[in-house]
Amino acid sequence: MEILRNVNFFISLVFVLCYAYQLLYIPAVWVLRRREKAGEGDMAAEKTADGTNAAVLICARNEEAVIGDLIKALKAQASAYCRLHIFVCADNCSDNTARLAADLGAIVYVRENRIEVGKGYALEHLLLCIKRDFPKGFDHYYVFDADNIPAPGYMEAMRKAFAQGCDIVTGYRNSKNYGDNWISAGYGLWFLRESRYLNNARQLLGLSCGVSGTGFAFSRRVWEDLDGWPFHLLTEDIEFTADRITKGWRIAFCEDAEFYDEQPVSFKQSVVQRMRWARGYLQVFSRYGKALMQGILLPGRDSCRSAVTRFSCFDMSMSIMPAFVLSLLSLSLNITIGIAGAIVGEDVMIAVHSMAELAAHGYLFLFAIGLITTLTEWKHIDCSAGKKILYTFSFPLFMFTFIPVSLAAMFGRVEWKPIAHTRTAASLSEKAADRANC
Repeated sequence: MEILRNVNFFISLVFVLCYAYQLLYIPAVWVLRRREKAGEGDMAAEKTADGTNAAVLICARNEEAVIGDLIKALKAQASAYCRLHIFVCADNCSDNTARLAADLGAIVYVRENRIEVGKGYALEHLLLCIKRDFPKGFDHYYVFDADNIPAPGYMEAMRKAFAQGCDIVTGYRNSKNYGDNWISAGYGLWFLRESRYLNNARQLLGLSCGVSGTGFAFSRRVWEDLDGWPFHLLTEDIEFTADRITKGWRIAFCEDAEFYDEQPVSFKQSVVQRMRWARGYLQVFSRYGKALMQGILLPGRDSCRSAVTRFSCFDMSMSIMPAFVLSLLSLSLNITIGIAGAIVGEDVMIAVHSMAELAAHGYLFLFAIGLITTLTEWKHIDCSAGKKILYTFSFPLFMFTFIPVSLAAMFGRVEWKPIAHTRTAASLSEKAADRANC
């Protein structure tokens, strides 16, 4: 069974080579944030922007329980500097989503299409309707899911980011229901880590960030360049990110633009969602893998910009593929070699010990990532101190469940299915405001 140990060592080494740079993001955030704050007093007066017309794009399928919270929160943030036009695509709805959204002042387009199913198709339909009815377009386009809630100050923070010349900006993703159980907490902790120690690090280093779900916005320039919404894969957010990065666009991150979304609490529902994600990652890499590799290897005409683009293409490639492949490869090889060894009479406990050792190292690594994120984002996590600590220990277990889910996604039937949302969030705005005043 010595071969098994060598295989595990090799796979672990490849993991380190692929992801060591992300570990360096953590101290980079601490150092660069201190420098940024230290220089704030010496900065010139903030650049202001003229009043902007913004379109908010909401795709909703049977979301009458939550869409009202979002529309009310958005309307509360409209101002002379940011005039909001809220558009809702009621996509294959069988409830009162369309009527409720219209009663609250949104412009609603009803879509009935049972063949082209998914958020990407709904966004495309919504943008086509807006282009037809509002041919002058808008300065900025914000993308939200119906279960999202923007924290107070979200729109103002995003407006400032656009005023600094950004074309695509993504916000700080938080959770409505972090404290429900270990599943919702697993999602929430991962997204907090993604916001603070991936996107925030990239932003501070001048790299391109990645869109995560919703809570992002793009400028008129991007809208004109896209001329619609051609992203229909199972993970349209990752597809949008890959497309923009490979074409030289930079995605910015605004940490003050905090928003909340609802996480699954049912393991079955979580499996359905993550199977879609896993298959979507494969789809994105299949479609954009060649362009990402070319972006890494081929220099551009602008040496400075091409350096950023090359590393961003590398970063994007690492985010969507190696961990997925290496985890499945490790699991498959360990099982295969263990069974083969048992057949020829070798001690199968050696294989069991080797797999347990690999799992223990993985657990400790993920626990460390979760602990660092929990401690630094403590005030952003809305649950008791006891639950925050408990869910730090369960976080690696949640991440481990991605392995069988990914395996099922490779060989099972995967299609877009809606995720039910029921959690209202009337108190979230007050809690965010309290944190801002602390």
